[in-house]
Amino acid sequence: MSGQSEEELAAAWGAETEAGDDTAAAAQPARVLNQAEIDSLLGFDDGPANGENRTGMQKIISSGLVSYERLPMLEIVFDRLVRIMSTSLRNFTSDNVEVGIDNIVSLRFGDYLNSIPLPAMLAVFNAEEWDNYGLMVVDSAMIYSIVDVLLGGRRGTAAMRIEGRPYTTIERTLVERLIHVVLADLTAAFNPLCPVTFRFERLEVNPRFATISRLSNAAVLARLRIDMEDRGGRLELLLPYATLEPVRELLLQQFMGEKFGRDSIWETHLAEELWSTDIDLSVVLGEQTMMLSEVMALKPGSRIMLNCAPGAPVQLRCGATPLFEAKVGRRNNRIAVRIEREAPRAVG
Repeated sequence: MSGQSEEELAAAWGAETEAGDDTAAAAQPARVLNQAEIDSLLGFDDGPANGENRTGMQKIISSGLVSYERLPMLEIVFDRLVRIMSTSLRNFTSDNVEVGIDNIVSLRFGDYLNSIPLPAMLAVFNAEEWDNYGLMVVDSAMIYSIVDVLLGGRRGTAAMRIEGRPYTTIERTLVERLIHVVLADLTAAFNPLCPVTFRFERLEVNPRFATISRLSNAAVLARLRIDMEDRGGRLELLLPYATLEPVRELLLQQFMGEKFGRDSIWETHLAEELWSTDIDLSVVLGEQTMMLSEVMALKPGSRIMLNCAPGAPVQLRCGATPLFEAKVGRRNNRIAVRIEREAPRAVG
């Protein structure tokens, strides 16, 4: 009976197991995502992908970057740069020049290097006071436009572009002159905020030779648009956050008044209140340095000998700060001091 019951029990367990597998398979049908759901998950749908509307993979990729809006004064500096460049480039080219700023974005340095449209010229410049570097990129359209303008090309004809050849010495020289003008304007744009000198270092045509920061580091990119009637192009300024770190506190200001503004009403009120402030003065007759064991041995009736002769000057102090030297006397049956001179201040 026991052998038969064991066989029946095993058969029953097998039947339950097969039934359970069939039930689980029926309860969990295959779920396949369609293309719209995949695009939405990765953040590549047709909806807006800026600010808080980023979703999925885009938010993960950009989570390590710092938004330039956290440095409000930097946008003011670039606005000032646009105004200064409009005047300086008109004088440089003797032509009607309009400068505008397309956008200011934050991105990784490596991503920007991979996105530079070639051919282009990349100028590496040094911020001397900050001991770091920045990058200026002049695109091909701007290069041929500036060459055409400076060499007397006729208006109304688009600049000729010959792709697939290296830039000539004349083209490099003329573009270097443009870069020097822009760097001088960038120095002037930062001057109200902090003194800094941007000095041209070298000119490259290969982005890999213009690597001034780690590829994963964050940077601020300002895209400028320069129009000279029917000619023009783009000029891009890239400043790594490591370069801006020495002036980060200044760039965090909401407005220039946080640095240069003065409130004369509060200054006058504070000065009036200071003049009417009560302070406690102490008259020090003399001082004696003693060992702790000697202090512990003092008893009522003990005498402390001061190295001070009768009529010697005493010090008037406010807290621990010596103010005046004076002499002790009497006036109207009261002990008084007469100020003789200011006490010498400790240097250091």
